[in-house]
Amino acid sequence: MLLSEGISLFLEYCKNQRKFTDKTIQTYSIALKQFFNLLTSELETEPQINEITKDHIKRFASYIFYQKLSKKSIKLKLSSIKSFFKFLYRKEYISEDPSYSISLPKIEKNIPSFLVPEEIEQILTHLKPDNTINARNLALIELLYGTGLRISEALSLKVSDVADFQKPIKVLGKGKRERIVPIGAKAREAIKTYLKFRQMLLNENSQNMLFLSKSGKPLTSTDAYRIINSLLKQYSKTPQKSPHTLRHTFATHMLNNGADIRSVSEMLGHSSLSSTQIYTHVSIQKIKEEYKKAHPKA
Repeated sequence: MLLSEGISLFLEYCKNQRKFTDKTIQTYSIALKQFFNLLTSELETEPQINEITKDHIKRFASYIFYQKLSKKSIKLKLSSIKSFFKFLYRKEYISEDPSYSISLPKIEKNIPSFLVPEEIEQILTHLKPDNTINARNLALIELLYGTGLRISEALSLKVSDVADFQKPIKVLGKGKRERIVPIGAKAREAIKTYLKFRQMLLNENSQNMLFLSKSGKPLTSTDAYRIINSLLKQYSKTPQKSPHTLRHTFATHMLNNGADIRSVSEMLGHSSLSSTQIYTHVSIQKIKEEYKKAHPKA
């Protein structure tokens, strides 16, 4: 089997059987295309999959390393190659996995940026829902802060998803995993108010989506970033100013106020507790800072 045929089989498997997101498949596709181009250039012909060795993969690792990519990008590309060969090996297209002993670069997890309670309170107080845009922005921020949704999850909600305010909402998250997320009273109230204004934005492009732009089209992630970045610049000193900062803020505030880490993990849609544990580091760091400020012997 030629390398290009193996790549096509793998990407079809990721899409049709594993149901990976388009973004994940695109990440795999880009890395595998680079790998394909490097090998065919070096060998001056397209290799069979069983001709590829560990040395070929190590040369690819060196190639992407000298492109001066971030550790995260290098890890993503090598992970894509390893996933590809793991697939070929498990499906018995090859007798050995040449990528098995290839190690991935270790990445230190950065402590997530988040807003302190006073900052989020200032933003929510500032946004008076007295016009269409303010009402929409308040509803979006209350929803993100009150539920910890990813911005892609919030922007994919339809009006029908929030029609019954007594029920939690169903969210389709990463890996197309569905989860149930409760909505707090403030977020519900903000959405109710926004829905009254939303009718003024409606047109044939609205597609029943909950959050709409001024032109009546579904709000994009670029729109949402611009809105939230602008507000955070005004009211917060946090270094990262994006919709994801509100997700970090939700998780940090929940844990700081005694929420169970497993419950928070489920609400965030994390596939493992290790992804949520970074927020416990935030809480510990906060405790240390408060101790240094307040304790006479610190």
